[in-house]
Amino acid sequence: MRTKIAGIGHYVPEQVVTNQDLEKLMDTTDDWITERTGIKERRFGSRQKETTTTMGAEAASRAIEDAGISKEEVDFIIFATLSPDYFFPGCGVLVQRELGISNTEVGALDIRNQCSGFVYGLSVADQFVRSGTYKNVLLIGAEMHSMGLDFSTRGRDVSVIFGDGAGAVVLQPTEDENSGILTSHLHSDGRHAEELAFISPGCHGGYHGQPEQYGFSDDPYDTIFITQKMLDEAMIFPNMNGRHVFKFAVQKFPEVIMEALKTAGYQPSDIDLLIPHQANLRISQFVQKVLKLRDDQVYNNIQKYGNTTAASIPLALSEARDKGLVKSGDLICLAAFGSGFTWGASLLKW
Repeated sequence: MRTKIAGIGHYVPEQVVTNQDLEKLMDTTDDWITERTGIKERRFGSRQKETTTTMGAEAASRAIEDAGISKEEVDFIIFATLSPDYFFPGCGVLVQRELGISNTEVGALDIRNQCSGFVYGLSVADQFVRSGTYKNVLLIGAEMHSMGLDFSTRGRDVSVIFGDGAGAVVLQPTEDENSGILTSHLHSDGRHAEELAFISPGCHGGYHGQPEQYGFSDDPYDTIFITQKMLDEAMIFPNMNGRHVFKFAVQKFPEVIMEALKTAGYQPSDIDLLIPHQANLRISQFVQKVLKLRDDQVYNNIQKYGNTTAASIPLALSEARDKGLVKSGDLICLAAFGSGFTWGASLLKW
């Protein structure tokens, strides 16, 4: 028994934000952004109409329709995101409500593995399907980054990179040996956690740093989840050590891809399409060079969507399928690296 992608869909907001638009908000240029990231534009959701959940629900609806099932046939939901609607509850139950799934036998699981969330979710879903526990697993990756970025010169190194969007798949069992997920490989290294992180507000009380750094006091009844110092010094935004992340990403991406290929008995030249998490076009190009892949063997869409983290792989895979770049029997490799650090790769036959 294997797990196949029976349906797929994606959604991006209507609003296009170009590099020229960001030039009006911060000290940056189109050339600077393009040279370092490859990004020309990204999508931002409507703050009055859209959330991570609603975008995920739209992508899910399209995947469910593509799979030829009804929403009530979904028996498990996995939602991967780093930008949930609420601190809790997670988006899994919210998307169940948004889709109008009345079946309370459905389980909902939220995955907080940031950029590698979809690959981790795919591996989890694969185990459920292979074991016969569930027959229709809905896996969603969605992000609403624009809600929590610093659109000033102070935050430009991070804010120019990210965009909003969603992708989803329906996973089902198959006995077809020429179809389905062949292998998945997951890794982590928590020593680098703060190099790419959204630290405050949080429930850490300065444990991972000096208490005074965040404006914490010794009063056990003082509110420390969010302090005035965090607000005054703009600590409530994500931070990234770009060089450190790049260094590890270009090392771990090829390693985990080769690990998956070796396990399944393939080599890079056998890949019909590699879809890396859209972190940075320069990283994707570096990985392509290391693996000696042709341009037509790698799919990138970061140029027009930016980095949509957990949504980037299903969004790109769905778009590639719609363009006719993914065909039955193709060997597809999905790979991601992100905050944590966490990284992984899945190899599948379409």
